[in-house]
Amino acid sequence: MRDVIVIPTYNERENITLLVEEIFKILPDIRILVVDDNSPDKTAEAVKHLMKNYPNLDLMERPQKNGLGEAYIAAFKKLLLSKDVNHIITMDADLSHSPRYLPKLLEMSANHGLVIGSRYIKGGGIVQWELWRRILSGGGNFYVRCILGWKIRDWTAGFQCISVKALNKLDLDEIDLSGYAFLQELKYLLLKAGTTVAEVPIIFENRRGGKSKISRSIIGEGVVGPWKIRMKK
Repeated sequence: MRDVIVIPTYNERENITLLVEEIFKILPDIRILVVDDNSPDKTAEAVKHLMKNYPNLDLMERPQKNGLGEAYIAAFKKLLLSKDVNHIITMDADLSHSPRYLPKLLEMSANHGLVIGSRYIKGGGIVQWELWRRILSGGGNFYVRCILGWKIRDWTAGFQCISVKALNKLDLDEIDLSGYAFLQELKYLLLKAGTTVAEVPIIFENRRGGKSKISRSIIGEGVVGPWKIRMKK
């Protein structure tokens, strides 16, 4: 059985080479699937160049940028067709999620269907963030916990390991949120399906290159999203 890391990209050419190389140094046998949304900076071309040296690296090219949620769902649907995938790991392409935590996530996944790389438990944290981003993220996670009611500390975490057995219990077409709200809805549906969860402390680092994808629309969806999730049957 194989474990697969899914990495959505949009204009991450500056980071993707370094990230892929770091991952394969730590986990030489892991499989990586990059999902690129037609990045103008030719991120896909950089991945194709890397594929010449890394046979476990794959690329899914999408015609346009349709949001984080749709990129992940497209990758999940493809991977769930395979019978030899055991776990799917999601992580950002900007090197804010250090590959050094991957072995711990996989270790914990032996006993839990969802393992979250968490900034908001003991031992976790954030470095090199402006005060407004710390307030936005910390306050946002507290807000989501109050609405959704589960004891997850880091609802907006994008660094997580999910068992295929747990994902197969979900109707992925039911998920219609994107951005950080997608990450919230995915966790919520997994928990409702009876998935056991654990959080592993990580230090979240600021992106090394490129520009942040955060926008007013993403923040707005993060405010409305938890209520939409609660109101769904």
